[in-house]
Order: sequence, then C-alpha cells, then structure tokens
Amino acid sequence: MRPLVVKLGGSTSRAAELDIWIAALAGSTTPLVVVPGGGPFADMVREAQPRLRFSDSAAHKMAILAMDQFGQVILDRHSRFVAARSIADIEAALVDGQVPVWLPSDLAFSAPEIPQSWDVTSDSLAAWLAGRLGVETLLLIKQTDDFSTDDDVAGLSQRGVVDTALPSILPKTVALRLAGPCDAAAAGPDLASSRLPGTLVALASGQLRRTA
Repeated sequence: MRPLVVKLGGSTSRAAELDIWIAALAGSTTPLVVVPGGGPFADMVREAQPRLRFSDSAAHKMAILAMDQFGQVILDRHSRFVAARSIADIEAALVDGQVPVWLPSDLAFSAPEIPQSWDVTSDSLAAWLAGRLGVETLLLIKQTDDFSTDDDVAGLSQRGVVDTALPSILPKTVALRLAGPCDAAAAGPDLASSRLPGTLVALASGQLRRTA
C-alpha cells in the first residue's frame, strides 16, 4: 500500500482538535507521512521580517525551519512518531511500521525547484514531498471547513484556503483531500479502518471520482 502524505496544519496548534488529530495519525493502519505546518513559529518569522528587514529568501528558509520546530512538537506527542529528514529515513520508518514526521530543512533547502517566497507554505512543500514519494493522495488538515467537492485547487488557492503555489506544485498524479475541524472526530476511526478522512477536492490524473 502506498503511504498517504498528511500535512498537519500549524493552525491546529492553537485548536482543541490538535490532540484528536495526533491520536488519529498515531493510530493509523494506513501508512502515512506527517508533514508539519509552521504554526506559531512561522508567524514569528512573518512578524519579524518587516522589523529586521531580511529577504524573502531568508524568510523562506526560516519558515521551513519553523516546520522543523512544529515537527518536534508533534514528535514529542506520541512514541510511534519518528523524525525523518530524508527519503531514506521516511522509507525506513514506514518499513518499521512507524509514522515518519518529515523535518523538511535538509531536503527543501537544496531543492532549486521550490520558489523561495511566501507563496510557498507547508501546503506546497507537502505536495512537493508527495511527488517525490510517488504517493496517490495528499491530505491537508486545515483549521477551516470552507471547502467542498465542488472546489478545485485553483479556486481554493484564490480564496486563501491553500497557498498560492499549490496549483503549480501539486503533481497531476496526486489526488488532494482537505480535512477541517468537522472531520476531526471521525478521523481516528477512519484511519484505523484504512479509510481517508476529509473531502476529495482534486482527482489525480486517471482516477475516477468515488464517494468523497
């Protein structure tokens, strides 16, 4: 079974649903890779940039390091989570039945195809990793329920539900699902039963739409 890439949005760090999502991901029978958002650590970078006047390129790297920091928070929450900085780390963790939490700085810093701007957030980095791993589905866990099966990636980007770069970075071979606070309660039973939480908003090429 191909793994599922799941981005746990940094905005969940301030939400009551965080513990529910952590338990659901840790208890998944579907192999998955967790991509942390930047959360409050990325917010600090945004707030500091005008005052300290560093470039978008520097801010990009600092925001990626913010993902590493939220990743450490996730790692601290359950023994099944294991840090993964490389594709080899991810694959080894999956073979061992663990849940790799991707700390992106090592891979993303050296990837010239990733634009160094605020257009790219953990949404697009998760999509980039999904392409590198050759997975079928990317799940973005958001702190909003403002999406439906009628949405597409471009429209979600225009509304600010996903980042600006996602429409160009999401591989056509990867389906996109979104989950929000309303999906949290069912996420544990879903992932424990090899079902996927959330709503299917974009099909991968060659897929037929089924019940979302």
